[in-house]
Parts: sequence; C-alpha cells; structure tokens
Amino acid sequence: MNIKIIPAVLMLSIIMVIGCKKDETPVSNEPTASYKKVFRVVDSLRQALQTSSGKVIPSLNVLINTPTEEIFVSSVPQNGVPLTRDTYFRFASNTKNMTAAAILNMQEDGWLNITDKLTDLIPGSDVPYVPTTTAWNIPNKNLITIKQLMQHCAGIYDLVNDTVPGCGGKSYTAYIEGLDPNHQFTAGEFANQLRVNHLSSFPPGTSWSYSNTGYALLAEVVARVYTFNKGMAKVYTDYMNDYLMGASAPVPLGIRFPYLSTDQQLPLPFISSTNYQENGETIVYTNCNMSANVSEGNGYGTMRMLNQYVRTLMTGSNILTPASVTLMQTDISPGSTTYGLGCAYQKNLGYGHTGSTHGYMSVMFYDPLTGVSVIGMLPVWDFTRGLDSYNHANTEMIRACYLARMVLGYPGYK
Repeated sequence: MNIKIIPAVLMLSIIMVIGCKKDETPVSNEPTASYKKVFRVVDSLRQALQTSSGKVIPSLNVLINTPTEEIFVSSVPQNGVPLTRDTYFRFASNTKNMTAAAILNMQEDGWLNITDKLTDLIPGSDVPYVPTTTAWNIPNKNLITIKQLMQHCAGIYDLVNDTVPGCGGKSYTAYIEGLDPNHQFTAGEFANQLRVNHLSSFPPGTSWSYSNTGYALLAEVVARVYTFNKGMAKVYTDYMNDYLMGASAPVPLGIRFPYLSTDQQLPLPFISSTNYQENGETIVYTNCNMSANVSEGNGYGTMRMLNQYVRTLMTGSNILTPASVTLMQTDISPGSTTYGLGCAYQKNLGYGHTGSTHGYMSVMFYDPLTGVSVIGMLPVWDFTRGLDSYNHANTEMIRACYLARMVLGYPGYK
C-alpha cells in the first residue's frame, strides 16, 4: 500500500484536504428532531474518544435507516469538514458478506453446491473447484467444503493476521508488502504458503477461527465457476460487477472490488484513514494495494451504498431469494453461536458484518424485527496503547450505532 508517515500536527489538515472533497451535489441533513438526537450521541462519543485517546479523531459517522426516515450524521472536530453519505471508503470485511451472497446466488443458479468439497467437480464439468497443481495441495484439501470456508470453520490458517515461518515474526502479507508495497498477491500464492509451511488451524468442521485467507480461496472458486459457465476467462471481480453490483444487477449500486495491485485509488469524494501507532508515528493511508484482500476485504463504496445493499439483501429484495437469505443468517458455523454464511448477528443490531482494514473500521447491520438498518464508520486505527486502544475505538464505533437506535426509540444494548 502507499502510505505516508507524517507529524500528527499536520494530519488533520491533510485528511480534510485529501479526503473530504465534496461532490457537485452533496447531501445535507435538515436539522430535524431525530437528526439532532442522533447527532448529539454520535458527537458526544467522538469527543469522548478523542479525549481518552489524546489524538484527533477526524470523524465518527452513522447512517441509520428506519421504516420512516433515513438519518446520516458525521461528527468532526471544530473547523473540520463533515463527510456525506456519498463519501467513499474501504468496506474491509463487510466484503465477506457480499462474497457469500455471490456464492449463494451461484448455488441458486445451479452453478455450485456449497456442501461440495474443494476437490469436487463444478456441476456439469470435469473442472474441480480449485486447481490440481502442487501449489494447491493445502492441508486437508480433500475434506474442506465451500460452506466451511464461508463459515470460517475450514481450519484455514490466516496469512493476513497470523505470523508465518520465515516472515520475521510477521504475517505473510505484511512481510511481502514490507518488501514490495505494490506486490500482486494471488490466491494460488496463498495456497502455496499453506502447503509449504503445512499451516492448518484445526481439522475442517471441528471449530471456528476467523480466516481472511479462507475467503481469499473462495475468490478462486468464484472465478473458476464463472469461467466455466461463461466459457471464457473470468475473475472474482467480474462476477461481482456483472451480477451483484453493476448496471445489470437487481440493485445496481456501483460498489467496486479492485483486485490488481495497481488499482489503488478511491474515487472522489473519499476519506483517507489514519493509523496512530504505538511508537508515536502517524500513518495516513491514501492509495492502498488491496490485491491481498480479494473477496475478504477489497470492496469499496459509500455509506449510502452499504445501507442500500444490506437493506435489500436482508429483506430478500436483492440478488438472493428469501430462502437463501435465511440460510445465510441461520446456518451457523460449528464453534460459533452468531456467525453463519458470511453473516454475523448482533442482538438489537441484526444481521450483517463488521470490517477493519487500512485504518478504516465499519459495520453494517439490518434488524428484521424493527426494519432498522445502521451503518457505522470510523476512519481511525488507534494503536497508541496497543490492542486496548484499538479495541476501545472499535467498541465506541459500534456503541454509536446502538445509541443511534436507542435515541430513536428502538432497542439498543441488551
């Protein structure tokens, strides 16, 4: 990724200049009573977070959509420029839910079966779901199903978050990016690392462990299934654009899924993100190489797009039938009580996902009991006190979503 390390005193002005350029028709909020209620709680949380961290928190943003109104608030420091619901940012692991939706749509079309093993043949073909090359001889390959990858119960070791032998105490992706920030990552490269280092977290189907790498392998499945059914070379991003988000999709949203290491720029207007490091340095992320995160965290768009996606998907009015949506929500992974097929559940928020990548934190949830969706976004990672400060910031972003519901009269914390 392309990053800048800068003195903290310059950070806020750079963020506002780079990230908050307005489009020609910015969305504004009328100061309704509901808007004021939501703004007060979000602004209070951002100020408290800024006080506790001792760092500038450039924005805290919540979009809440009830059956009767849609409210967007963006709390920023004094003289800061608020975001709009049309400001671009990186969705991070919310992408996993979109990947799961794509796979379930392929199942609806008869293109695959999620209970198939990776070594099985794509329906109607003599082509297996993943290559038969030596590089793809990952541990337990003949036992792993597509569904287990979706549920994080396949035992796939996470090359993005966990240390790997020979990588100097770093994850594989962090080590390689340290050598070449513009390296083009591939699913086959990840598979080969699992093979060479005999990396497996547990036997498939016996436990639960969040794995970005498992979803990277699903990108290969999507690409091969789409390639066979179209009779020409296709990649994961092609399917996502053609079926889920593009002009011919049931609900065209324009969400994008970069996969080339050279495709690093967000459209305007965008918000850059910030990483306060434990050593006192401040990193501002602008352009990012997302090729290591294909299908697990490479999606980007706006809060408006994310809200439209999660509302239409979870109500069965997007790409999936209601039956497939129910399957996504209720086919819970072994070892988990809340994670289904690329779908997380949080009480009084509903079904959706969370995400964290390159300095962005975000959530998207839809609650079928109330018809309320909520999107939260904080463009900050705070590692000044290690994981404690990072987790605190993430918790406060989620709490802002709960409080937005509560001040509008909906259930919040249990």
